[in-house]
Amino acid sequence: MSNQKKHTDSGIEIKPVYNTADFPSTNAEQPGEFPFTRGVQPDMYRGKLWTMRQYAGFSTAEESNKRYHYLLSQGVSGLSVAFDLPTQIGYDSDHPLAEGEVGKVGVAIDSLEDIQTLFNGIKLEDVSTSMTINATGFILLAFYVALAKQQGADLKKISGTIQNDILKEYAARGTYIYPPKPSMRIITDIFEWCGQEVPKWNTISISGYHIREAGSTAVQEIAFTLSNGKAYVEAALKKGLDINVFGKRLSFFFNAHNNLFEEVAKFRAARKMWAKIMKDLGATDPKAMMLRFHTQTGGSTLTAQQPLNNISRVTVQTLAAVLGGTQSLHTNGYDEALSLPTEEAARIALRTQQIIAFESGVPDTVDPLAGSYFVESLTNEVEATAWKLIEKIDALGGSVSAIEQGFIQNEIARSAYEYQRNIESGEKIIVGVNKFQVNDDPSIPGFKIDDSIRMVQAEKITRLKSNRSHSKCDQLLQLLNDKATSGENIMPVVVEAVENKCTLGEIADTLREVYGEYK
Repeated sequence: MSNQKKHTDSGIEIKPVYNTADFPSTNAEQPGEFPFTRGVQPDMYRGKLWTMRQYAGFSTAEESNKRYHYLLSQGVSGLSVAFDLPTQIGYDSDHPLAEGEVGKVGVAIDSLEDIQTLFNGIKLEDVSTSMTINATGFILLAFYVALAKQQGADLKKISGTIQNDILKEYAARGTYIYPPKPSMRIITDIFEWCGQEVPKWNTISISGYHIREAGSTAVQEIAFTLSNGKAYVEAALKKGLDINVFGKRLSFFFNAHNNLFEEVAKFRAARKMWAKIMKDLGATDPKAMMLRFHTQTGGSTLTAQQPLNNISRVTVQTLAAVLGGTQSLHTNGYDEALSLPTEEAARIALRTQQIIAFESGVPDTVDPLAGSYFVESLTNEVEATAWKLIEKIDALGGSVSAIEQGFIQNEIARSAYEYQRNIESGEKIIVGVNKFQVNDDPSIPGFKIDDSIRMVQAEKITRLKSNRSHSKCDQLLQLLNDKATSGENIMPVVVEAVENKCTLGEIADTLREVYGEYK
């Protein structure tokens, strides 16, 4: 018998066999009931499958619009928009700092006109749209609401999510503009405004995805994400908002990696922990204690070597997300370690979800792994280890302080280093990378973005600016400056500014003057 110890990727030791003693609880917990370990709906996927939401966005709004129509024709049930770097950090496409980046990692959006093109032929009342945008999330939300108004949509019915999670930008990803405190203020402005104007909109998607992509473990992913969530809730409470109202509009975004059982345990533990956090912060409505989440399969797990192997990886990760009770899911294309996904790769990724939904039988019963000695024991271990990390963050004064002191960043860096070291020593096997290699990898045609897109976007901006009232724009940007300075809610004036053809860069710059930039 082998006496070699085995561990999950988070370092939790795995026993050779699990028995009743490892899970003594005769816990009669039910799905749809506090603390929601077994799922947020009593009937989960028997009532309604998760939303199959494929992430797409590249080059111009026209090109991305074509991909959205294609995905809708193939059976996706929700759209998810990727934005290019200049849009994410508040620069128009014609800004000198945007050079070389326009339309590269997502779609370039400079004005309301771009959003009109992006959703051309798509009724916003009929789809739910998720937008991966943080520092400029408030501007993209304003564009979306302005377009919905033009379409004559009922704002009480439009649904979707802006990621709007700035804390993980400082901790892991880097697309921030303003310092933490004014950024937190913009976020609570959004909570307050959406509560009144677009009540079905998810105002934040508190994101563990990028924390995991930066190299954290599964345990760190939920500990840091839930801590960030707690910081947002506390900021909203300070502003006098009702936790039972805004609590229902918080959503989460997690990663799914290859260690199937640890990932399932992570999702189950996260629900249980968030329910307790919200209850302790004063929530009394069960819906405000539910952790609802979107999952994306692990981008950092995809290999450029033998890329077709990624289809199997994505399948395991899809299973983890569904067995773990996700509300919506994006599956990565097999070629994404090489380039943006080609249409074929995007289709296979969607088909992977559909095969699990309609052929595997996994959705037929709620929380199918419940009662497994191993999974229940692992859920408890993941939870206990994550609470220890949250206690450390609380002792540092919460997430904002822990980030300002570099604690979270250092923890992630240490895990990333450890993981890489294990791959290089061969302790951790990555198929096709450090074992089972081949010499002749077939070349897969990549998907490339042309640099001429910047010219196209710049021409659009010039045209827009010659077709608007300059005095009206100046007046609205001045009003935005005044509101930001006085501490009033900025959302109404941002919506009015985009309706009057102010650009994303102009709005972001106005606030740079007031808040400064985070270095």
